[in-house]
Amino acid sequence: MSAAAAPANGDAPAKPKSKKLLFIIIGVVVLALVGAGAAFFLLKKSHSEDEEDGTEVSAQEEEHGTPLRDPKTPPTFLPLDSMVVNLADPGGNRFAQLGITLQLADAKTGEDMKTYMPSIRNGILILVSQRTAEQMLRADGKEALTQDIMAEISNVMGYDYEHPDAAPEPAPKGKKKKKKAAPNPIEGVLFSSFIVQ
Repeated sequence: MSAAAAPANGDAPAKPKSKKLLFIIIGVVVLALVGAGAAFFLLKKSHSEDEEDGTEVSAQEEEHGTPLRDPKTPPTFLPLDSMVVNLADPGGNRFAQLGITLQLADAKTGEDMKTYMPSIRNGILILVSQRTAEQMLRADGKEALTQDIMAEISNVMGYDYEHPDAAPEPAPKGKKKKKKAAPNPIEGVLFSSFIVQ
């Protein structure tokens, strides 16, 4: 009877239950470790990709001097009203009709530019009126006009812009350093119409 009393006591079945419980706990711990490892790997990979993207942008900023827009974000376009300008040809009977659209890094820049639009348009009109029909019709003349428009808008808006044809400025000889202007969010000047008559 003592042998029959032992199983009724419950000591023998307790060992298999504790083994099952131990295996379940070990399984849960192993799954938790695997899950934590996978999460760490994914986060580390995502973080390294973000750092690489930041490094590329920084290198581009250093090379071009301006922050470049994220290639996944579309640019903002700001069309200007069409302009008709008398050109600097002798006799004063030649004119140009221009449709200009500005390509900008973001919509906020477009909103800021609308505040300065009378000054921007005035500067562009003066730039165009100083050119002859021959200058306007040449490809290099159009490119020079594009660069001059970008420089004019940058000047009005207070953006940093280095004109490709400008001579480098000599180093300042004083105690004061020249204040660095804001980076230039103007990405391009596009002509939607260009008529010279």
